[in-house]
Amino acid sequence: MRIGIPKETHHEEKRVALAPAGVDTLVKSGHSVYIENDAGIDSHFSDEEYRKVGAKVVYSAEEVYQRSELIAKIAPLTLDEAKLLQEEQIVFSFLHLALSKKHILEALLTKKISAVSYELIEHDKELPVLRSMSEIAGQLAVQIGERFMGSDFPSSRGILMGGITGVAPAAVVVLGAGAVGFNVARAALGRGAQVIVLDKDLRRLRRIEDILDKRITTVVANEYTIARGVKFADLLVGAINVRGEKIPHLVTEEMVKTMKKGAVIVDVSIDQGGCIATSRPTTMSDPVYVMHDVIHYCVPNIPALVSRTASYALTNASIEYILRIADNGLSGAMMGEPGLAKGVCTFNGFCSNESIAETFGVEFRRLHIFATN
Repeated sequence: MRIGIPKETHHEEKRVALAPAGVDTLVKSGHSVYIENDAGIDSHFSDEEYRKVGAKVVYSAEEVYQRSELIAKIAPLTLDEAKLLQEEQIVFSFLHLALSKKHILEALLTKKISAVSYELIEHDKELPVLRSMSEIAGQLAVQIGERFMGSDFPSSRGILMGGITGVAPAAVVVLGAGAVGFNVARAALGRGAQVIVLDKDLRRLRRIEDILDKRITTVVANEYTIARGVKFADLLVGAINVRGEKIPHLVTEEMVKTMKKGAVIVDVSIDQGGCIATSRPTTMSDPVYVMHDVIHYCVPNIPALVSRTASYALTNASIEYILRIADNGLSGAMMGEPGLAKGVCTFNGFCSNESIAETFGVEFRRLHIFATN
């Protein structure tokens, strides 16, 4: 199969879909890889490194799309990228189609694109590709929060996360006990913070409590407990994930108004709409804004801050799926890995994700229908 890796078009997206090690795996399995020049440069992978493992470096995005059967990328499709897609192509990316524009979905359907969302692929009841980015985002959320709690940022509280003898540490409140929430809790605990994790799933709370030796406080999430936790927080991290759907606002604007002056919000859920009512997407070059005297950090692609690590992590998590499709075709790959099918949002001109179909009012068809047609 011919696999293409275009350079990400968002100017602040520094990751690349496959590191040279992943390309090496594909080429040694008999597949061809076309990569746009400088696609890996912001992750410190040179064109020469890709050439050494057998990739063909091309000099335009158009050529990558025209020569490839499968496109591997990272950021959600833009309209310009959707226009470059070829009939019946396969595209792998963090698509977040439920938050996309309808014309992007219509382009995928019209061209009979098989669109696979990394964030929806399942294995053993987990989301392995998304988890690789969640682990990074969780750790970075603590670093980000620590930075904006310091006195070098105007409006901050000017506090040390771990405190010192006689001075209390920061209170870090985490909404969600999944992969992001766990990594936030572990990193904040390691910095000496007081950590409170809220989730409505008792099993998740037990797991995170057991792994961290009961050194954190866990609370069942509901409107009352969330309101209390938000008011207490020096750093509030939104770490909620709803598969394939826009996330509801669990923290209202009225709750934000009760927060300490100079408290910090890091809404890691912003790529799915955010779980905090006052959140709106920001950028790496302009990452924060202040509302109701609270500092908000809402960058959707937080892992791109450590682009080389993130590119390796994504390669490790995605390469087995890409190789399986390259070896067996998408239909064959889904038969051998049922969890892959849950990531397929469009197939053969129809929407195969019920939530997305309902959101945009398009026809929904289950994948097993295609298998029997």
